[in-house]
Amino acid sequence: MGMATESQFHVLAVDDSLVDRKMIERLLQKSSCQVTTVDSGSKALEFLGLRESNESNDPNAPSSSPVTHQEIEINLIITDYCMPGMTGYDLLKRVKESAAFRSIPVVIMSSENVPARISRCLEEGAEEFFLKPVKLADLTKLKPHMMKTKLKKESENSAKEDNAVLKHEIRKEEEPSVIEVLPLHQEVEQEPMLSNNKRKAMEEVISTDRSRPKYNDITTLV
Repeated sequence: MGMATESQFHVLAVDDSLVDRKMIERLLQKSSCQVTTVDSGSKALEFLGLRESNESNDPNAPSSSPVTHQEIEINLIITDYCMPGMTGYDLLKRVKESAAFRSIPVVIMSSENVPARISRCLEEGAEEFFLKPVKLADLTKLKPHMMKTKLKKESENSAKEDNAVLKHEIRKEEEPSVIEVLPLHQEVEQEPMLSNNKRKAMEEVISTDRSRPKYNDITTLV
């Protein structure tokens, strides 16, 4: 299984039947999807990082957070309904109870056409319910669901980046401004300089007054 390109969607396929797993894997790859396959619901939860919460027998126990080593983005989960240990319906419930993964579309497959089963899965949050054998035409219905999830993820990432930039700008504005303070000896040196300049200006005024002739006794006749 090769690495996914940016244009590919990543699908987690769950089925206890090897033949059915290979068939759905081949169909998804024809639809340009990257596929990860597992043979049970518990392994699907382990892949997502929710295995620990699944082992609890308390149905009211909160879901555990995803394991940090699981960094692969999943755009859709497609699972068989009838599997030993954990049914596709149980897996659907665990995913929808997880705050981290509830937005991932889940599709149920079954070889049995049971209306009550189909209704229960759709009410629990399944996007589609396919009857086996799944056809390539069925998978065309998956693209809109996967695109919605991918766009939502990109929007969340963009919002996180914007928040990081905003926090950085706020921190820069809150940094104290630096005021340059002159050393004391520089201030002392400047004061005598000002006094000398002032004395020199006064001496120039006095010198000008002395050299100017006085004409107080002269009267101008008209």
